[in-house]
Amino acid sequence: MDDGMTRAGSRPREQAVWARAPLGPRTPPLDLLTARFDRHRYAPHCHDEFSVGVCVEGREVIDYRGGRLDVGPGSIVVLAPGEVHTGGPGAAGGYAYRAMYPAPPLLAEGTTAAPHFRDPVVDDPELAAALRAAHTELAAHADPLEAESRIPWLLAALARRHGTARPLDDRVPGADHIARAVRGRLADELLTPPTLTELAAPLGLSRYQLLRAFRTSTGMPPYAWLAQHRVTLARAHLEAGLRPSEVAPLVGFADQAHLTRWFRRVLGVTPAAYRSSVRGSGVRRNSVQDTER
Repeated sequence: MDDGMTRAGSRPREQAVWARAPLGPRTPPLDLLTARFDRHRYAPHCHDEFSVGVCVEGREVIDYRGGRLDVGPGSIVVLAPGEVHTGGPGAAGGYAYRAMYPAPPLLAEGTTAAPHFRDPVVDDPELAAALRAAHTELAAHADPLEAESRIPWLLAALARRHGTARPLDDRVPGADHIARAVRGRLADELLTPPTLTELAAPLGLSRYQLLRAFRTSTGMPPYAWLAQHRVTLARAHLEAGLRPSEVAPLVGFADQAHLTRWFRRVLGVTPAAYRSSVRGSGVRRNSVQDTER
């Protein structure tokens, strides 16, 4: 869904699209809202969960805790559970935003207690961009391991950077050993990978501790490592002559579009272009790898 606003003279557009991202066993799925309103104003209401939103375009005004918030593009808005609030356009042209509704425990995985946010409007461009990217990609394709790797990590960062609760000591001894164990299991269970919770439990770790250890050792979260491992396997199938649509399910991608998205991220070309160039030129696998260094 395009986040862009309506052009001058066009009809008002009032759009709201909901999606849901799975977050593993014993954790409720996360509701994701993509909205664009020219005129719509929310009546006073509240949520049982936190509301964490990123303003994408335009300006929104929110009545909250006896005051009024004026929210512009790139701002993160954090509204606490049970707090009555409104929402509406702050100027002509409307506004667009992406929001997620995490239960309080999700924001407390990296802190010693449930966080409190004194200032509901957070200025953190790096985190805002990461939240928006995760929301966009998970709303379009809710891969369970990816959702469980990205969302708790980003929400923990939000709570640790901008909440009042003290961060947990997240040093995890033996990070390299933990990463090796996780990589081995993901490779063995390529087509039906375990959730982050299922990976953490046998190691006696929380989700957040597992993420911290894995990222410390490899520089990436488990879902990204798995995607790159799948791309490596996909290359061999493409070099053998299989079509991308045939390769995707063989290596665990949901469909050809999922394969293409990650193939381009890792190698810079589409699977079809890679297959055509390698098979057409007779380039050996190791010569392709040399160009990636």
